Amino acid sequence: MAKTTKRRRGPQQTAKVELDVPVRVGQTVEVEITGLNHEGAGVGRIEGYTLFVDGALAGERVHARVDHVKKNFGFAKLTKVSIASTFRSQPPCPLYDRCGGCSLQHLAYEEQLRHKQQIVRDNLRRIGGFQVEGDGAITVHPTLGMSEPWRYRNKAQVPIGEENGALVGGFYAEKSHSIIDMHECLIQHQKNDEAVATVKKAATDLGIKPYDEVRGSGLLRHVVVKVGVKTGEVMVVLVTTEETLPQRDKLVEAIRTEVAGVTSIVQNINPDKTNVIFGKKTVTLWGSDVIYDYIGAIKFAISARSFYQVNPAQTEVLYNKTLEYAGATGTETVIDAYCGIGTISLFLAQKSKHVYGVEIVPEAIEDANRNAKLNGVENATFEAGPAEVVIPAWKEQGIRADVIVVDPPRKGCDEALLTTILEMQPERVVYVSCNPSTLARDLKVLAEKYEVREVQPVDMFPHTGHVESVALLVYKGFGYAETTFGAILNHPFF
Repeated sequence: MAKTTKRRRGPQQTAKVELDVPVRVGQTVEVEITGLNHEGAGVGRIEGYTLFVDGALAGERVHARVDHVKKNFGFAKLTKVSIASTFRSQPPCPLYDRCGGCSLQHLAYEEQLRHKQQIVRDNLRRIGGFQVEGDGAITVHPTLGMSEPWRYRNKAQVPIGEENGALVGGFYAEKSHSIIDMHECLIQHQKNDEAVATVKKAATDLGIKPYDEVRGSGLLRHVVVKVGVKTGEVMVVLVTTEETLPQRDKLVEAIRTEVAGVTSIVQNINPDKTNVIFGKKTVTLWGSDVIYDYIGAIKFAISARSFYQVNPAQTEVLYNKTLEYAGATGTETVIDAYCGIGTISLFLAQKSKHVYGVEIVPEAIEDANRNAKLNGVENATFEAGPAEVVIPAWKEQGIRADVIVVDPPRKGCDEALLTTILEMQPERVVYVSCNPSTLARDLKVLAEKYEVREVQPVDMFPHTGHVESVALLVYKGFGYAETTFGAILNHPFF
């Protein structure tokens, strides 16, 4: 058993702590990979000690260099594959081994989908304590993937730097803020690549300097590009440290000339020393303040700072499943917690009596109201505030939900919201999740009064370790044949 020394810093001193582990930093080891973790790293064990190996696949025997160790697990980099998985694939991206954004490009796509289904199953079992196999188990369906899992991202956010007198833009090298120039990204819409390339060249030619975060000098921080996939409209956002933009008219003209479909050129001013991309002030340099896109039949206005799903094709798949699980027939009252700009709410409004959306960000509620008006939707009401405060207030006003839909951030639902749902006891809860672990945690709480019927994973981000899911929960005592909304007189609300 090797002993690895780590330094533990206290208020007054630095102490050496020896970890009694079978590997040491810098050592190259041979290990069999038995599975993948939620981030797509291979999982192996040496003398019972868990080692996560980037780039390794289940069923492989590999050599790896140990980079970091902790008491119960360590991390290593793949150096050689001795026995390869039959599912190993050659990554088509030339920057794959340097970027790390698409951590699963080396795994065949169909196997990626099976892996993501298993991640959801494992979290439900391990964290939620649910049965996922056999009689009475939760049904976890096969992951819904894409027929063409490339070029799906409709938004690019690219930091800008300088190299040999020319502007570069791409991604940060691992564990640094050194920018690696990138000419194309195979998961980005091609118009994103074209627009970023145009800005880099034009800004270089016009002598516009990039922001240097070390010195705190320079002007151009980021280029953000948004594409309306169904409309073909393009927005280019220039994030700068100050409002004065030298050669502004020439830069705008270059973008208008070279970027097909551009309808909006916007400047956002962020003078702060921060890694947050956007500042508070936004001005339109040319064209419209927004671009438009559709998810299904619903039209959305997309501004420079508004949130919009980056994979609209799979978003439609996800929302259609949400609508199906809601069981809406046109007579239901639905509450959409974490409604954002109203994307799910407006989908639900198509087949519901009325939808109430709540979101803590006031600007998002403004966008939600604008999108409702844009689509002529009159059976949706939006309110800004914490869901756990607004929803009980609605209840006091006599608003009783047949269905509550939640679509929280990665940290999951606020505990107070879960308590509110249990108190309100809607007939169904539909939980849209971007994090299987917090999904399992929250479902365990809701299982006090709800039966978790089924979970549908959806691959929103092919070639990455991320997986979205939508889960159907039915109030205990209600079967599928019993859930004719508004017709059950012994429901707690009646």
